[in-house]
Amino acid sequence: MRRKLTSALRFCAPFAVLLALWAILVPYFDVNPRLLPSLGSVVQAGIEGIQDGTLIHHIGASLLRVAVGTVLGLLVAIPLGIAMGVSPVFSSFLTPPLRFFSVLAGIAWIPIATLWFGYGFGAITFVIFNAVFFIVTYNTLLGVSTIPLHVRNAAASLGAGRWAMLTEVLLPGALPHIVTGIRTGLGFAWRGLIAAEMIATNVGLGYMLFVARDFYKTEVIVLGMVVIGVLWLLLDRLLLAPLERTTIERWGMVQRA
Repeated sequence: MRRKLTSALRFCAPFAVLLALWAILVPYFDVNPRLLPSLGSVVQAGIEGIQDGTLIHHIGASLLRVAVGTVLGLLVAIPLGIAMGVSPVFSSFLTPPLRFFSVLAGIAWIPIATLWFGYGFGAITFVIFNAVFFIVTYNTLLGVSTIPLHVRNAAASLGAGRWAMLTEVLLPGALPHIVTGIRTGLGFAWRGLIAAEMIATNVGLGYMLFVARDFYKTEVIVLGMVVIGVLWLLLDRLLLAPLERTTIERWGMVQRA
């Protein structure tokens, strides 16, 4: 517990320094609020957003889109990656387009997504799906490919059928790479979400930033940036990083200290 508390304090220390500098330097140099608002005005904007429910509404809409797009991406990416990992012919056929589209995953799909799905939930979910799908597929393929052939042969010689091979050999062996892919893919998905919400919807954190710019509400813009960063840090540090670490330790890639 003491080690975790020390680690948390070290992690938060740079942010505390930034907040202190912000609180001191902006009033000291009398910075124009339209360029950079004071810390107090941003806090006040956050309180007002919570009280009238708008901030919670934007956060909920963004998190829902991320959740739906990510789940859909995983449901397609993991089986496809495993299939490519066990079939050299299938893998050699799909790997070139997979590498091609992985460069385009995320923000590059926004224009055509709005043409296909219109403005709203469908287009943004499609952007998130693409950000997660290609990275997780490639990492799943990589994970299956790293399982030694003699391990598969040993399982088969012991009578493992297709289902047992999948659930007890292939999926567990590839899981560390899959979780790493999920963590990386969600990072791209989060950025794609904010960009897509600025263009293709009327609710969400990205939309909140976009509208605030039109009315020169820089305190709302900065508030949105802070909320986006904090949400990602919470998601990454409290869910994704522990999941990745536990998975790696579980399957013997590293030893617990």
